Amino acid sequence: MDSYLIQVNGHGHHAPMLDVHLKSTGNTISPGKVKGRKPRWAVRASEMSKKTFNPVRAIVDSMKVEPNPKKAMISLSLGDPTVFGNLPTNDEVTRAVKEVLDSGQYNGYAPSVGYQSCREAVAAYYNCPEAPLKAQDVILTSGCSQAIELALAVLANPGQNILVPRPGFSLYKTLALSMGIEVKLYNLLPEKAWEIDLEHLESLVDEKTACLIVNNPSNPCGSVFSKSHLQEILAVASRQCVPILADEIYGDMVFADCKYEPIATLSTNVPILSCGGLAKRWLVPGWRMGWILIHDRRDIFGNEIRNGLVRLSQRILGPCTIVQGALERILHRTPPEFYHNTLSILKSNADLCYAALSAIPGLQPVRPAGAMYLMVEIEMEHFPEFENDVEFTERLISEQSVFCLPATCFEYPNFFRVVITVPEEMILEACSRIQEFCEMHYQGAEAAQDLECDK
Repeated sequence: MDSYLIQVNGHGHHAPMLDVHLKSTGNTISPGKVKGRKPRWAVRASEMSKKTFNPVRAIVDSMKVEPNPKKAMISLSLGDPTVFGNLPTNDEVTRAVKEVLDSGQYNGYAPSVGYQSCREAVAAYYNCPEAPLKAQDVILTSGCSQAIELALAVLANPGQNILVPRPGFSLYKTLALSMGIEVKLYNLLPEKAWEIDLEHLESLVDEKTACLIVNNPSNPCGSVFSKSHLQEILAVASRQCVPILADEIYGDMVFADCKYEPIATLSTNVPILSCGGLAKRWLVPGWRMGWILIHDRRDIFGNEIRNGLVRLSQRILGPCTIVQGALERILHRTPPEFYHNTLSILKSNADLCYAALSAIPGLQPVRPAGAMYLMVEIEMEHFPEFENDVEFTERLISEQSVFCLPATCFEYPNFFRVVITVPEEMILEACSRIQEFCEMHYQGAEAAQDLECDK
């Protein structure tokens, strides 16, 4: 019979350690020697890490190009409204965080789903008769990105598929593929202000479809769906019994001539996980505060999805407690004129950019209705020296020092995306340089055809 002696050693301030001696009848088993195994180093990256792929980073990092040293760089590529300092958050927002920090009451761990009082504050902010919410319907997350990750992880298993917009935010694909979830891309229609091709969408649904992602207002399109179009989307989801993951991080960031409708307010039977956060509307993306709103009035999700979200949230210990402590004040005391001023700046920039680019031969911008972006079609037949949108935008950097994201990053070639959060003078200068670039390389129909024949 083998005997085992476990001795607990404690020294000074150090925690006790287990000193384990393994003894058998007359023989001591030497540590590190396991019968039949020769120790060797074999450290490999996990399969999940190998499956993780960010198309934006892959494309941008491969663009080995230097800007024109004679022209200052203008970057219209990053969806961060804080970069140039022209869109600061409101003083009430920063004051709320300062007071919480000074109080010293939010320095410890919070529940993984967030403090109860903070969940109540979010529920109260978004609650309405058409889509009622209580604290238990809110999961606080580390930014909207984690909200999307948790929502995908609770709805889909490896081997299932999700329906993702094209063009669309690249994170959906990045997260899904890392989880072993297939991505099916449904088309948005630029000629219809980026509405969903509903027939194409419905044709993609099969028995393995776990959820439909609806991004409204849209990144990268800057589009805002009408109430009637949202109802058509809900009809497809209801008919096919597919839940919706609603990415609504740009919710309420719509221009004055448009109205934003949270999709959950238009349906009583389709279960919806709505993902949002402070990042965009309150202009604080680095604060990493997001949330999932659970809309399930027919109890289709039931306790299983709710409990699943709670368990998944426990993988990390929740979002920043300092920002949580300030949430109620941020949500309920930010003055309305702050939102109005932000949107006025974005609308003015969007109008300037759209008008300037519309006048350039070979470009066809699609007018945005909200968010922070504008998509521009490149009529590639008039720029035959460029193979695609990636080459077009590379040369735009090297010749004019203007950086726009090629829409191949969003699964939509021969377009590029412009970020409209930069200062007005920078928008105008960038558009002027884009015009100069296009005039330099534009070929009329006959000249373009001749160039193609020469290749």
